[in-house]
Amino acid sequence: MTTVQTSKPPLLAITMGDPAGIGPEIIALAFRDAPALTAGCFVVGDVATLRRAAGCISGPGLPSVPVCVIESPFDALRVPPRCIPVLPLAQAGSLVPFGQINAEAGRMAADSVVWAAQAALRGDVAALVTAPLHKEALAAAGVAFPGHTELLQAEAAAFTGVTVADMPVRMMLANDELRTVLVSIHVSLRDAIEAVTYDNVLQTLRITHEAVGRALGRAPRIGVAGLNPHAGEGGLFGREEIDTIIPAVAAAQALGLDVHGPFAPDTVFMRARATPERPGEFDVVVAMYHDQGLIPVKYLGVDKGVNVTLGLPLVRTSPDHGTAFDIAGTGRADPASLLEAIHMARNLVRR
Repeated sequence: MTTVQTSKPPLLAITMGDPAGIGPEIIALAFRDAPALTAGCFVVGDVATLRRAAGCISGPGLPSVPVCVIESPFDALRVPPRCIPVLPLAQAGSLVPFGQINAEAGRMAADSVVWAAQAALRGDVAALVTAPLHKEALAAAGVAFPGHTELLQAEAAAFTGVTVADMPVRMMLANDELRTVLVSIHVSLRDAIEAVTYDNVLQTLRITHEAVGRALGRAPRIGVAGLNPHAGEGGLFGREEIDTIIPAVAAAQALGLDVHGPFAPDTVFMRARATPERPGEFDVVVAMYHDQGLIPVKYLGVDKGVNVTLGLPLVRTSPDHGTAFDIAGTGRADPASLLEAIHMARNLVRR
């Protein structure tokens, strides 16, 4: 008798996000609307919160979305389609209200990220996909990190026994048309300018080359945005390009990286954008600060954007939108970006 081998999908942990926001709802929608994609996924968080989210998306003629409790990640492989497997952490005393900054919500969101990160670092799961959290709620809960990226960086550094400085990470936002990687992340604009140093720019280029190259299966073409208008216009509008960015680009080129720039930041993203009519000139753009890089990608469509953390010894993706407190609990949230994040996580795991 011939035994037929059936492949099982890799295990993906989805963190609940802030329970006062739309994270639990988009998770419930993902399990309801994309059962094939969510096979092998499970949620780390609070069971009552997920059951409330499933109720928010219920209605006549719609499939039911039951929630079941699992004891280990592997139990998720035995859960039927359109059922949300939840690995519960310490549960809150009561459901947190929708749409409000809440310290308990911040703690629950952070706890789910820490658990999932540690599971991924141990190899118990193949990747983690993080639903949106709220930075003010994190701060209210006493969490020492402003967002996912910094929290995951600290967990990875502690797990591998190195300092945070020796675990450099970068944020990439990507959709079908554009990828951008940031030199700095969640800091003030004044601090972001100070972060444009030779070492930081060169390190960003090296991390981008390695991570994006691994995803593409070839060396990526990297375009670099200047910091100043017109990339400084030869020093007329600032010397950061001359003194810092150009030397870092030259050093990266000497290492064999396919890097070009710096270019005027108001045109480099258009040059990199891939459309059905033409491929982009670059595979990825390195931006000097958060909004410079994220505004172009989000303008092309929040529903398709995915946030990827580069430089970690694990795969982490996330939707590129926030908690949307204004529509939390209404059932009107769009799961498209979460679905893209799950899809990208699976693709990165296969590389």
